[in-house]
Amino acid sequence: MTTGIQLGDDGIPRCWWAGSDPLYVDYHDNEWGYTVRNDTRLFEKLCLEGFQAGLAWITILRKRENFRAAFKGFDIPTVAAFGPDDVEVLLLDAGIVRHRGKIESTINNAERAIALQQEFGSLSEYVWSHAEKPAPAPRTIEDLPAKTAASTALSKDLKKRGWSFIGPTTVYAFMQAMGLVNDHLVGCDIREQVGG
Repeated sequence: MTTGIQLGDDGIPRCWWAGSDPLYVDYHDNEWGYTVRNDTRLFEKLCLEGFQAGLAWITILRKRENFRAAFKGFDIPTVAAFGPDDVEVLLLDAGIVRHRGKIESTINNAERAIALQQEFGSLSEYVWSHAEKPAPAPRTIEDLPAKTAASTALSKDLKKRGWSFIGPTTVYAFMQAMGLVNDHLVGCDIREQVGG
């Protein structure tokens, strides 16, 4: 069994996937797994996870500021108001992933997010109603699932509500990143800081 803990150049034990890229290490140490309840940040992450499908997360992370500029900070009403001309402009933006389906999905999902805010009071309330029940702390890479019953249920409900690029694996990656589950491995220095 592979523990999945790697000692960084700074002597800090971390989850293996943080590697040595400073951008990835910073993301691991200061973002991934921490509780997020802000609608804009939750929406951004759902969108970026959709863009990541088929790519490495580091690719999206390196382009994240470009995505934020292109999608106006992922302000939900602003993105929901994008039209066909905006899609064409975005398809010419080399700073993001130029995939028509994913761009159109982001606009569609903004419209769907507004509907969730109207129904539940916030995107956060809706998302957190699907939070993972506390599970045994993952000790090895093999303990980490690609999807769970909770991510499958959330994905299914989002699809029923008209969301796209939102499969159960994508949703689980979102849940891990936004703190709905703490999947920092036992032995990772950040696990206790994240809590959960």
